[in-house]
Amino acid sequence: MAWDAERLTGPDGEDWRVPVTELEERRSRLSSALAETGFESALIDDPVELYWLTGGRQNGMILIGAEGSDIENTHWVRKSLRRAKFESGGDNAPDPITAQPRMRQMTDALRSLGATSAPAMLAGKMPHDRWQYFSGRMSALGEMQDATYLMYGLRETKSAWELEMLRESGRINREMFEAVREVGGEGRSELEMAAAADEVSRAAGFGGRIRMRRWPMDCDRVVIAAGRSGAVPSYFDSAIGGLGASPISSLGAGHAKVVAGEPVIVDIVHLHRGYVSDCTRMFCAGRLDEESVSKLNDMAEIRNSVVASLGRGDYCSEAWRIGSAMAEEMGYSEHLMGMPPEQAVFLGHSVGLELDETPVIADRFDRELPIGGTMAIEPKVIYDSGAIGTEDTFARTPDGMECLTMGDSWGLLTEWDA
Repeated sequence: MAWDAERLTGPDGEDWRVPVTELEERRSRLSSALAETGFESALIDDPVELYWLTGGRQNGMILIGAEGSDIENTHWVRKSLRRAKFESGGDNAPDPITAQPRMRQMTDALRSLGATSAPAMLAGKMPHDRWQYFSGRMSALGEMQDATYLMYGLRETKSAWELEMLRESGRINREMFEAVREVGGEGRSELEMAAAADEVSRAAGFGGRIRMRRWPMDCDRVVIAAGRSGAVPSYFDSAIGGLGASPISSLGAGHAKVVAGEPVIVDIVHLHRGYVSDCTRMFCAGRLDEESVSKLNDMAEIRNSVVASLGRGDYCSEAWRIGSAMAEEMGYSEHLMGMPPEQAVFLGHSVGLELDETPVIADRFDRELPIGGTMAIEPKVIYDSGAIGTEDTFARTPDGMECLTMGDSWGLLTEWDA
């Protein structure tokens, strides 16, 4: 029975496939990087990296040869082959797309494509048993190498097309905040407000998953913490986690309700065609006390200094030093990004197809955010009474830092009528 590939569209029939020119450029960059590293080829099967290279995440793998090698780039697919061909550009796909050979045939299949040594794979993104299985199956070609950080490094610099996806993600992110502003207020539960933001995100095309590298992390895309909810610790490696809906979903919005005069922190992640925007703003039913407003202004000052540091090309570790030193001088060292012993030790994280990409604004990240790099910068302070902070996603350009989310167009604090 035939199925209709024309149904694989974005809203109103938009073609949401990754442009073939993007796929060609990415494969070329990987090929050059493999040659520089001394690897003959890479065999990529991780869903995120497959999407970056092929435009889809069907069950399969792609073989990319190093520049100057005799490897024939090939996209192997187990399921669904027809869909993989469509998502990779159809007749314009950069390289052949064929059925994946059985594992007992893998070595011969690789040799037929020009391989003389085992391809590198992504040890950092594969279960140990799977790595061992592939190593055994391809042992006749020698020892497998790890290309995890090679791939991470390539994806740190976003193309012009990817930056457009991130800008659109930021625009939809704002609409989610607008929904929270409309439905929120005294007596509203965190989950009610999160549901309003979720509806906007889903209608705009959010696919339901936020991808993270760090195991076993998973993430809720709308963290709303009203009052003392902001001080509740969680498994999540960040300043705030929120109550969550239940012990198995112990991150994000919970059943607590907004109380007049208490701070409400809203941290929203949206993905547009896979690309992450991350933004935080404060809300309050009625007036927020002057001390909390002062803390919020201090966080904005720290954010501005960190952004300026990254924009002039400082190492990420230097941006961390600047921000954390300011926080200490302001008297926040025991509250920055959490309270002991559960403080997070970063002020920003790179984003792209995953929420926790590199580099990170933290100690020992002794390199700059590259031009084309995208990062969420999020100074926050946590007290027993709740969380206070701000966050926006930025891209580094040749002229400095471009805000991809709301920036100055949306105030640090929104007050609902009490």
